[in-house]
Amino acid sequence: MREPAVAEGGARTQRTSRTGRGAPGPEEIHRPGSVRLAAVVGVLVALALGILLSLSLGSKDIPLGETWRLLLAPDGGQNSVVLHQLRIPRTAMGLIVGVALGVAGALMQSLTRNPLADPGILGVNAGASFAVVLAVALTGISGISFYLWFAFAGAAVASAAVYTLGATGRSSATPVRLALAGVAISAALQALTEAVILGNQVAFNEFRFWVAGSFEGRGWNIFMTVLPFIAAGLVIAVLLAPSLNALALGDETGKALGVQVNRTRTLTMVAVTLLAGAATAAVGPIGFVGLAVPFLARWLVGTDQRWVTVFSALLGPVWLLAADVIARLLVRPDEVQVGIIAALIGAPIFVLIVRRRKIAAL
Repeated sequence: MREPAVAEGGARTQRTSRTGRGAPGPEEIHRPGSVRLAAVVGVLVALALGILLSLSLGSKDIPLGETWRLLLAPDGGQNSVVLHQLRIPRTAMGLIVGVALGVAGALMQSLTRNPLADPGILGVNAGASFAVVLAVALTGISGISFYLWFAFAGAAVASAAVYTLGATGRSSATPVRLALAGVAISAALQALTEAVILGNQVAFNEFRFWVAGSFEGRGWNIFMTVLPFIAAGLVIAVLLAPSLNALALGDETGKALGVQVNRTRTLTMVAVTLLAGAATAAVGPIGFVGLAVPFLARWLVGTDQRWVTVFSALLGPVWLLAADVIARLLVRPDEVQVGIIAALIGAPIFVLIVRRRKIAAL
């Protein structure tokens, strides 16, 4: 029997395509250097444009030239105050949340070997949601600065419960067991959340705005609070990429290549919890970013987890900043929550991606 070939970084090259028509071609696994370089340039240009538009557009537009001038030399005027006190912190939040959700999705899909997985499978969203409504219901205090820590703690506890349940028994925490445990924990927490908000009007009012996902009112204090957790998650994600490439060949082959399977899965869970938990605590649950961004990254650069991690970190902010700009312009001077726009953009794009035959399965 022919041994499975190993592409750059240990990525698997013998896979079954989602269409069931045999193994995909080499172009699905490894992209030439010129293609990757073009992808890097294109994504960086899109990211720079997204940042510029995020700083310039809103309920009151600031001309691009003036935006650049005020960035370098604030003059204390109205546009300068709007730019430095509102839009720069908001854009910075969009950047780090996009990075966190994109990379968390890439890790989750690699961990479960499921290209349709997202961080919500670990119970991150459900855990954060339950903690928020419980904290508001018990204390009567609302506001993101108050329940930020509760949301992050809820996400962490839910992820730990999923891993514990998935690892219980004779078998180790396999991808299938983790996914099933995540579904069970998420369903239970969602039921508890609904029970709390139906019996508490204050918790319901706070939850219905937080759950839609929004950057509004997120200042530097929120940014600096979640930044260390996201930075730690990113460091772990980068260090785990070679091991995840090896595990793509299967547990036995990964062990033969020197990978500590349980340790790698545990650290991946930790990284996903840090990234997705911090992002969700800061801005609320935002769907489709962790689901579709890694999908796009693999389409652009192949299945090497190192490249997928980098491109997910670049594409996530592009996606979220674009959604946030649209959210501001759609009904201005009011705005729509960014989570709603991200989902509306994501749904048709994701359907188109799934229908492409040249997307490799994990």
